[in-house]
Parts: sequence; structure tokens; C-alpha cells
Amino acid sequence: MSDKPNLAFNQAATEAGALREQLNKHNYLYYSLDDPQIADAEYDQLLRRLENLEDLYPALKSADSPTQRVGSAPLSVFESVEHKVPMLSLANAFDDDELRDFERRLQARLDDDNSITFVCEPKLDGVAVSLLYRDGVLVQGATRGDGFSGENITANVRTIASIPLKLQGQGFPPVLEVRGEIYLPRAGFDAINTEALAKDEKPFVNPRNAAAGSLRQLDSRITATRPLEMCAYSLGQTEGGTLPDTHLATMLKLKEWGFLTNSLMESVVGIEACVDYYERLAELRPNLAYDIDGIVYKVDSFRLQEILGFVARAPRWAIARKFPAEEASTRLLDVEFQVGRTGAITPVARLEPVFVGGVTVSNATLHNEDEIKRLGLRIGDQVVVRRAGDVIPQIARVLPSEIDRDGLKSIVFPTTCPVCGSALQRSDEQAVLRCTGGLVCAAQRKEAIKHFASRKALDIDGLGDKIIDQLVDAKLIHTIADLFSLRIEQLAGLERMASKSATNLVGAIAAARQTTLPRLLYALGIREVGETTAKLLANHFGSLEKLQDADAEALLAVPDVGPVVADFVTQFFSNPHHLAIIASLREAGVQWPDIQPADEQALPLAGQVWVLTGTLSTMSRGQGKEQLETLGAKVTGSVSAKTTCLVAGKSAGSKLEKARSLGVSVIDEAEFLALLESDA
Repeated sequence: MSDKPNLAFNQAATEAGALREQLNKHNYLYYSLDDPQIADAEYDQLLRRLENLEDLYPALKSADSPTQRVGSAPLSVFESVEHKVPMLSLANAFDDDELRDFERRLQARLDDDNSITFVCEPKLDGVAVSLLYRDGVLVQGATRGDGFSGENITANVRTIASIPLKLQGQGFPPVLEVRGEIYLPRAGFDAINTEALAKDEKPFVNPRNAAAGSLRQLDSRITATRPLEMCAYSLGQTEGGTLPDTHLATMLKLKEWGFLTNSLMESVVGIEACVDYYERLAELRPNLAYDIDGIVYKVDSFRLQEILGFVARAPRWAIARKFPAEEASTRLLDVEFQVGRTGAITPVARLEPVFVGGVTVSNATLHNEDEIKRLGLRIGDQVVVRRAGDVIPQIARVLPSEIDRDGLKSIVFPTTCPVCGSALQRSDEQAVLRCTGGLVCAAQRKEAIKHFASRKALDIDGLGDKIIDQLVDAKLIHTIADLFSLRIEQLAGLERMASKSATNLVGAIAAARQTTLPRLLYALGIREVGETTAKLLANHFGSLEKLQDADAEALLAVPDVGPVVADFVTQFFSNPHHLAIIASLREAGVQWPDIQPADEQALPLAGQVWVLTGTLSTMSRGQGKEQLETLGAKVTGSVSAKTTCLVAGKSAGSKLEKARSLGVSVIDEAEFLALLESDA
């Protein structure tokens, strides 16, 4: 049943904003740092909730929402590799009924009520990779990365015995990209941890971490010592040759050509057979030689897959069902309160250490005050901790106790910020308490500065998170404005910061003094003002002064700006501390020219839809997007029949092919530059 009647738009918008913040953070931790802090199951639930809210209120959807993208950027340690065919993620089903809904959606789209043939296969808990073969010889291995580009790990994958360096047999396409999961069998995991302990070294916490760490080695000789395996599960780019017309037959072909495929893979008819498969695998799971965290179901027919197509981040013809989270009981020792970038006060449970899901757990998230009340939690309670995969666990429930719980200490939320002492605020629609200290709160300071320097904000090259942490800890900077007074000798004194690097960073900070009004608004970190909203506000008001003076009525006149955003904007500019920081930015020489409001309908590309793909030599795709938007175009990430034109840079892949198949106009970088020059 829909919860729309019971969920006010303001409440939905607030919750969606908090979810976007959480998901973007965890995307960064997972993809950029390879340091996941929540389980896949918990991430999926957060994403599912955000999807539900955006479905209820389509106005909440934004281009920067985690639902519209697959994620975040790959690590920079290895050479970057662009995937010609994106490595997308999978939608998830959480119970049998959602699996049945999945089949009904497929039948409705196919306009066919007959049972569908699916391939069921275990979802290995490892690292997704791409292997490229030319004329049967392995030429490249790459990580999934953000789905569109990953890292070149060719030297490392060549050391894995289950990966063929040269394909067996015949009939394979001249260009063949095989995708699969690299994982560490349980026996291998035990062996390397036994060896680590014997050498007095820190052991790996679980097989997935061990596999990921092994593949991230710059020295492939280290990778060669790890008993990794790779199991193929799909194809990516292919050129030439003739392939089977079903997924299962293709997997059998890959086995012929020398790849390891999963022996438990089955073809079944109808979703009830998929449910049966899940139950059978759940029983087998504890005794398998490797870790699995769920089941993947795929429509077997490639013809049907093509008809069903894709949504923004996943194929319509496949779905994953995860196994339930693992649980263990322990005692709650205390609750501490942490402050996030936007001032959110998060209670964190300190637990008596307990081993669950392959890891010793001593902390758990409690989300907010409402969650604590729902659980009826007190200090000293015996609790059930839930964990699946790599996760900051959560407390699932309180266990019955033989002791008198009335004597246990209640959990008391702070009335002021535990860091800066500022007042806390909670509206009727919010479940989260927030510090009102804003940019002056030390707990929010680091994250605010990191956001200010990020790529979509002032884009200060070389100013990474670790450097910012050092600068704040050393009290060299207190606000975002202090960045512009940093000297080379101050930076050179930081850990791993040589004189040349310090000089380059000071130069990058100086260059960032010249920015734009949309970037500045985004960089200030106003709640709910993302990249798109910042552009809307900048283009509507034209100057920061006019925006600062705008009342709620004026803000609500901006397209796609609702009461929640309007309230946050007015709150931000009514805070004298924020105004003082903006004044300091001006004094430091930061400049953002006013924008001459333009008649959007009169712009040369008004009403047109453009897509950028491949690598541009003269600018980034983000810069190209900004140029097109200035001319009135809407820039999207996917090609459709509604696309006006595709800009194809170097190594353009599947988007170019799709554009040609749809008869969409295609121009190269030279033609794009000429267009920009003619319309400048």
C-alpha cells in the first residue's frame, strides 16, 4: 500500500536529502577508497527507500541522486580503463513476493503471461572484473570501478590460475570481453591468515577484503602468492563471431573456452522455481567452498533481454536476492553522539565486542532518537546485532532480560551540540537532530571544507581529504576562507607533502579564486542545494546579493525549488557566521561574476537533449556539460529516441553505437568546439 497519503512532501524531501547524503558517502567509501562501512544489504535498503520516496514524489528526483547513477569514481592508483559496455549494478528483491513482482513486471513489459525461463546462479562475494581478449589472447584486465571506468589490473589477473591467458578451442569472437567475480575460497583465506599470524602480521577480516586487497597490489608478485579464483558470469563487449542466443548456452561456451563457471548455475522455468532454488542454496551455503551473499536471476533469452532493456543503473531482465543478515547477541555498554557534515547528530552504540559475520564488532549505528525509542533501548541491555558483509552493524532488537530493566540507565540525547555547544534543531517532519552551528562547528568543519574543495564545487586539484584533515588538526585552517591564506612553508610541513607538491597546491588554490556563482553556491554546502539546484538559483537571481535578500516567496518562484529548499536557503543566509565567511572569501580574492539572466527559450539549444560520451581532449565531460547547459540544452547520461545530438569523444563506446542505431545526430570534438565558438 502506498504511504503517500501519510507522508507529507516536506517530510519526504527531508528524508530523501538525508538518504542521498548517506548513500553518496557510502558510494565514495566503497568505490573510491575500497573501504565499505555498511553491508550491501543495508545499502540496498537505503537505496530502496530513496527510490520509493522519489517514486512517490517525482519532484524529489535529481541528476545527482544515487538512484540515477551507479555510483561514484575509481581509485587513481592504477591506469584508468573505460568500459565500452558499462558494468551496471543489479536491482534487489528482499523476499519471495518481490521476486514474484519482478516476474509480473517482465510479463507486463513483454505483454506475455507465459512463464519465463531464468538462469539462477550464486552471487559470489568477491570483486567484479572485466577481462578483454583479442584473437583469444588476454590483453587487459580491469576492475568494475564506477561501472563506466575502472582500473587496469592486467598484471595482477594474469597471475590467477583460473583465468586463461589464451582461450581453448575455437569459435570465440576476435574481440571478447568476459566478466566475472574474483574471490578467495575459504580454504585459501584460512591459509593466508594462518601465514599472516605466524609472521605476527594483521590478518584479513573476511575473504572479500582479502580478494580486494590482493587485486590492489601494485606488485603483481604479491598477488601471485594469493590463491585467488575467477568465476565468469557474463559478457561485455564483443566483435565478430557468432554467439549463442541464451545466457546459459553462452556460459557453457565460456567453459569450453577455458573459463571457470559456477557448477550450481541452473536454468528454471517460472519464478516459483527461482524461489525453490533460493531455498536450496540457502541450505547449501554454509558448506560451500566459497562465500556467497545471495542469488542472481537472469532472463535466459538474449532476445528478451534486448526487449526488456535497462533502467538508469541496472538491467530490467536481472535481479539479485540477498541472504538475510547475520546476527549475534551482545551487551550495550554506552551510547556516544557524533556530528556529521550537515550537523546531523548520530547516536553510536558502544558494544561488548562480539564476533558476527566474520568480524569482531564493537560499534553499531542507532540512526536517530526515534530508532532508540522504537527499540526501547537502555544502557546495559542485551541486544541482537545484525551484520552482513562489510558493515557498520545495527541493533536489530532488545532481548528479554531476567534483570530489572528499570534500573538500567536511559539514553539521554544532548540538548546542545556535543562539539561546539550550538543549539540543536529538529522540525516536526524530521527524525534527525541537527547542530545549528553550521560552518563554525568543528565537527562539521572538515567535511564542509572537503565539500568546498570537491570537483563539482571549487575543484581544488590536489587538496585531498587527508591533507584537509591534517590542516584542520594542526589548526592551520578554521573555515573555508582560510584555505586562501595558506603558504607553501605551512603545507610543506605536512606529512607526505614535499616542497613541489606544496607549491602546486598553493597554485591550485590560487586558481580556484576564479569561480562561478553556481559552483560557489554548491560549494557553500547549503542543505538540499545540489549541483542542479545551485544552477537554478544562480541563473534565476543572477547575483549572490539578490539571492541573500530573497524571501521565501521569491525562492518558491524558482522552477523546481520547493518549500524545504527555500527554508534551508533562507536559514543559511540569515546566519551571521555564514555571512562573515562569505565576506572573508571576498576579502581573500575569491570572485564569482554575476550572471545576466537570459531568456531560456531564446538560447540557441533550448529544448534540445544532448549526451556526451568518450574522452574529450580539450575539456572534461563535466565542463562540456556546463557549456551545453549555458546554451540552453538539457544534458543527460543516456541515449534515447529523444536525444538531439551525441558528442562522441575518443574511445566512445555503446552510447555511440546506440545513437547510430536510433539515427541520432553525432558530432566529434572538433565539431563540438566549433559549435561552442559559433554560439559563444
